[in-house]
Amino acid sequence: MDDRTGHTARLRLGMAVVGGLALMAAACGSSSSSSSASSAASANSLGTGTCGSQGGTGPWGWTGTAATGFQPSHEPDVNCDGKVVIGILSPGDTNDHGYYESFVDTAKLYATKNGWQVITINKINPADAVNQARNLCRQHVDMVAVAASELKDAIPVSQEAVCQNTVWYVAGGQGVVQTPYFVQSQDDVNESLYAAGYASGLIMQANGSTKAGFITGPELDFAKQAAKAYTKGIQNVIPTATVLTAYTGSFDDSGLAVTAANAQIAQGVGIIYPYLGGATDAVAALGDQHNIPELTPGTNRCGGGTPAYAVSVIFSPGDYFAAALAPFAKGTLTIGTAHVWHMGKDPVPTVIICSPTGTQKQMVDALIQQIGSGAVKPDQIVNGS
Repeated sequence: MDDRTGHTARLRLGMAVVGGLALMAAACGSSSSSSSASSAASANSLGTGTCGSQGGTGPWGWTGTAATGFQPSHEPDVNCDGKVVIGILSPGDTNDHGYYESFVDTAKLYATKNGWQVITINKINPADAVNQARNLCRQHVDMVAVAASELKDAIPVSQEAVCQNTVWYVAGGQGVVQTPYFVQSQDDVNESLYAAGYASGLIMQANGSTKAGFITGPELDFAKQAAKAYTKGIQNVIPTATVLTAYTGSFDDSGLAVTAANAQIAQGVGIIYPYLGGATDAVAALGDQHNIPELTPGTNRCGGGTPAYAVSVIFSPGDYFAAALAPFAKGTLTIGTAHVWHMGKDPVPTVIICSPTGTQKQMVDALIQQIGSGAVKPDQIVNGS
């Protein structure tokens, strides 16, 4: 990426913050990659994948209870083959300079530190998630890490014999039904996107604009909810504001996203939010050409680099993943549980105006604190409940 060094430094900082919390190769197209050792797949195919009796009543003999979660006795080398391999399933482009890439970057940082290996399967069609998950388990990975809940159809594979002695982690699993076979991180899209909209509203108010653009991929439930929350946040500042929303059908097709952005710019939008995926920077670069501010979908891009972003909306799965990999490295990750991250209570998610003017920073910080305290309830505001 253009600011890879800065992004990695920020990711390390985010990991240092969240890592201390007590949280607890069949490729898709040509997008499969591995790190730390090019022979990861072939080496693990020779592993025994047997650990002997673990003595518990949980999945694969793990100890614990449904109430407290389950503890594999051999993590991080869960399958006892002498190696630790993290297998990543991602629906998006893990070279997107943002949301999906943060997940892989986090895994690679831990792999480098601990001598692990990482296998990444990239741009997975949700319809192919089950097959890709089984193929990953056949490579005797110790952890299957699902980068986003778009691939939730793969989760039942965690209970199949092919995935015995494998732990599963699911990122951003809001609405994913918990089972004893995986650990998940959840956040609330209403919190993050309402605060993002509020920050956008402050910028629009200062610029004298009343129209915003929101560009995303397929018209999925979470994307529609994000657009709704974003609109409500803007209208908290500018009640008469409107948001032009474009669903391009692809998070990664830059051409479609740029076409949508051009159409919105022609209609006079004063700010644009490219929401998720590999098309993000292309939209932001176009916005920069027209002096239109943009927001990040998940990572902190304040502090320079191109394209330049006006607002960092930070809910990256890499931040959440770090808080699971830290105990996994120590052999203390508890499976069968969910950690819910809340704005104003945890370090992430959060929203930062990169170059605030006047009282903008204080106003955004105050909103985040009010969300954390419960004084402001985005779910009720967005959904009318």
